[in-house]
Parts: sequence; structure tokens; C-alpha cells
Amino acid sequence: MDVARFRPRVRPLAIALVTLGGMLAGAARGTAAGETAPSLRCEVATPDVWVVSTRGLPGVCRMPDQVNFGVQRLRADGAVWERANPADLFDDSTRPVMVFIHGNRYEHASAMQQGLELARRTALCGGSGVRTIVYSWPSEQQGILLRDGRAKYERAFLEGHYLAWLLGQFEPGRPLAIVGYSFGAIITLEAFQDLSRSDRPGGVHSGGWRDREAPVNVVFIAPAVRCDALAPGGPYRDAVEHIDRLTLLTNSTDDALRFFRLLERSHRTEALGYVGMPRSWLPAGVPFSSVDAANVVGRTHGFSHYLASPALMRRICTGAAAGIAASE
Repeated sequence: MDVARFRPRVRPLAIALVTLGGMLAGAARGTAAGETAPSLRCEVATPDVWVVSTRGLPGVCRMPDQVNFGVQRLRADGAVWERANPADLFDDSTRPVMVFIHGNRYEHASAMQQGLELARRTALCGGSGVRTIVYSWPSEQQGILLRDGRAKYERAFLEGHYLAWLLGQFEPGRPLAIVGYSFGAIITLEAFQDLSRSDRPGGVHSGGWRDREAPVNVVFIAPAVRCDALAPGGPYRDAVEHIDRLTLLTNSTDDALRFFRLLERSHRTEALGYVGMPRSWLPAGVPFSSVDAANVVGRTHGFSHYLASPALMRRICTGAAAGIAASE
């Protein structure tokens, strides 16, 4: 893919930094700067939703041997979140699991709420019996614009080690879906890199991910990761071994992703969520779906706008639940 032909004309830096605030504000409500979040209400039975939190945990340079996540669970009546025993998170080895990983500038409560909205829509249009785990990482606003974005960009790489540990706890026969929004794509791919290394002879951990019996579905929504991530020779090429289905939602008019290049001085590539990727980068047997959501969400980056679109939610739910959950 000729990335250069996708490169937009760059405005003056002052304008670029203001616009970049849209992504760096990947927003507690999931909205771009100055926008109002659309209503996300719907009437469904209380889904099985959990939260694991790394907020307050230090950055780590490799997959840890043990992680003391903060764990919460939505009570069966849907009225309140309760503290939960971390060991219970992994019970019922036959239940499919969907992990939602949010983007930048989310408070913990906002991450929980959007994860719950995703779980409700998945139950409605994608499948049944799925356990949703909201992966809440320390992305609350710290500073302004570019400084904040670069700090969270770097933290996302470290978060991949924690996510790798979490994913490694699930049985090889347990179906998994991962929904990564914005910086959630970096966290996901970093985790897959760790799991790839642990599968190799002499690896520190024995995750057995290379020979998983159950499928792993991946959905990336406006992914704020470099566009050559999965290319042959790309920085996350090994992650392809762990993906059994990939669904990609891009936005060619995203006012935040268009300035992704400002976050990383060393490579200056476009974002995957801005220019997409070709089908040929995946093995022939891996289902791949890609759609440009520009006509639906416009220039906004907020996740809530994807949640509010029935058409986009069908794609997200199908990508996450296909082959791992019973159809509704």
C-alpha cells in the first residue's frame, strides 16, 4: 500500500494541535471536542459485565508473573457495581469472553459505562452468553493536547504487558473477542506480541496461544496505531498468528487521527484507523471486514458515535461474536 498517497495536506502546527485535541480527548463521553454525545439508552436484560483496572499500577517493561487488578462486577439486577473476587473472573470456561479496551481521556466510571453500552448492544444484535470485560487503564486527562497524547501513547505500550497476562489466564478452548478503540489497538497488539514471545522455545511464560483451540476475534475501531502494524515486516506482524477474524472500522475524515503522526517522532506514519490496510496482509483463511465510517460519524473520533449507529454496531457485533456465541 502506498501510504504516501493517503497523506493529507498538513495545516499550520497551531491548527493541528488544536484538532489533535479531539483524539487526545478520546473523551470520557467518547466525543470529539465540542460535541454532544448522542443518546445510548436501550432496554435489554442485564448483561454479564466485569471491569479489570490497572489504574494505580506502575508501568511495566515485560509481561508480569502476577497482576493485582482491581476487579468489579455489575450486579445481576444492574443497579450497582460491586467488588469481585479476581478468581471468579475466569470461571465457567465455556462462556465466550469479549474484552473492551477504551482510548484516551477516560475516567474509570466512563470506561465502565461505555463497556456496559457495548455489552448491551452485543447482546441485542450479536450473540448471547458473552461475558464482557472492560479493561480500564489510566488514561484520564493529564495536561493538555500533545503532551497528554504522547504520555498516553507511551503508556499504551506498557499496558500491553498487563493485557497479555490477562489474556493468558483464559483456557485455550475459551473463545475470545477483543474490541479495541483508538489507543486500545496498541494495547491489543502489544499484548499479542508478548503472547507470541511466550509461545517460543525458552519463553518466560507458557501461554500456548500459538495452538489455541478456540477462535480469537479482533475488532478495531478508529485504531490509533501505525498503519503498517500488520504489514509483512511490520512491527506487529507476529500478531497475525493470533487473529482468527479481523474487523476494522476506519474514518478517512477523522480530525484526530489525521494528526496521529505528531505522536511519534521516529516513524511519522499515518494511523491505521485513518488509511486502513489491504486484505492481502492477512492469511487467506482469516475473515476480514473493513469499512470507512466517515459517511456515518463524520469527522468525529468519539466511540459513542459508533455505538449510536445501528449499521456500525451490526458490524462491530458481528465481528466480535461471529463463531464464538450463539446467534440471537
